[in-house]
Amino acid sequence: MSLNVLIVGAGVCGPALAMLLQGSNPDHNITVVERFPELRTAGQQIDLKGGAVDVLKKMGLLSDMKSRCVNELGLEIVDSNGKQLATFGISPAGERRMTLTSEYEIMRGDVVSALYEASLKQNAKLEAERGKPTGLTYEFGKTLTDLTQSDNGVNVTFSDGQTRRYDLVVAADGQGSRTRRLAFGKEANDEALNSIGVHAAYYSIPRVEDEGELARAYNAPGKKMVLTRTSGRPVTQVLLFSMGDGEKLKDIYKEPIEKQKEAFAEVFKDAGWQSDRLMGGLSKCTDFYAHELGQIKMKQLYNDRVVLLGDAGYCPSPFTGMGTAGCLVGAYVLAGELARHGNNVPGALKAYEETARPAINEIQELPIKSLGIFFPSSQLGIWILRNVMWAVSKIEPLTRRSQKESQGWKLPEYPELNLTS
Repeated sequence: MSLNVLIVGAGVCGPALAMLLQGSNPDHNITVVERFPELRTAGQQIDLKGGAVDVLKKMGLLSDMKSRCVNELGLEIVDSNGKQLATFGISPAGERRMTLTSEYEIMRGDVVSALYEASLKQNAKLEAERGKPTGLTYEFGKTLTDLTQSDNGVNVTFSDGQTRRYDLVVAADGQGSRTRRLAFGKEANDEALNSIGVHAAYYSIPRVEDEGELARAYNAPGKKMVLTRTSGRPVTQVLLFSMGDGEKLKDIYKEPIEKQKEAFAEVFKDAGWQSDRLMGGLSKCTDFYAHELGQIKMKQLYNDRVVLLGDAGYCPSPFTGMGTAGCLVGAYVLAGELARHGNNVPGALKAYEETARPAINEIQELPIKSLGIFFPSSQLGIWILRNVMWAVSKIEPLTRRSQKESQGWKLPEYPELNLTS
């Protein structure tokens, strides 16, 4: 039986799920709506590791993703003069090492583009083989304003005034999901965000001559951290993290972008190292994004026929490096259970919850209380941290053993998805 499915969000999760669902049953009617007027190909560098690699391999997309990876060779810790204090290399896929850089480092926009393009290519191929139009549609510049549920469907009102009915609505619209709020209510939505006490801003600036393939990390007094990543590209990504200015920053995200820029510039203006250059670039950048870091923890991933996928349901926070893995594994399991259960959507959602929950618990493992170690408040604390990092960088390669990323949850097999890889 074919389903009429609405997917909210055309980031990583949305196109991946659309492709998997259509591959399992070309008769499905799948609509992907995105609130931005076009595909969002901006964003920072992300990791492909854990289950993400396995899912992409099954989808036949791993080679394409590899070809789009950036050239980051590791991480160096620097002082206020830019002097290298410690270096860390690359963590191979499938292993866990003490480093920032994974084997597959890629820009978020390239992941989104690759999945979107692959879904359109599959759609065109199915149309040619079947000799009739298929049911995959992307609609940009549109979002949900209301939804009401019954036993066998969801009535959705869109921002353009249209109303439609679906067998299933999938919230794939990120950590701040509006769909989650509509489906689960304000109280459950607000309780879902578990702050880790860190505020972050991301943007890009022009690269300078001495920036190469090593990411750079710098700590400043007042629980501040600056990270830059060039990865052989013509621009440098800047990541600002603050653990000590929550009162100044927690309410700024409702303000216009320029106000948010001013708030972060005020916090980091005297951070040292390259603060003049970085703050100058902050004022001129066009890709600024800031938010409070946290994990999304929902007691249940679905409410009747609305289901949460990826960051909308179980954002692990950027510090785990497992956000993309959560998105792709979640899309794979949800599509697999829908394919396996046919027209029994409630049964499929229950199985999705039960199957994915152990994986979600794994990717959300984060020693939040120990995060403060990496955000010293004083120069003495920074000196201690730098010396510890130097010692670890020298000892870890000598004692290294192949430590797998996960010894627990294993990716299930779904022959119903008709994947060839």
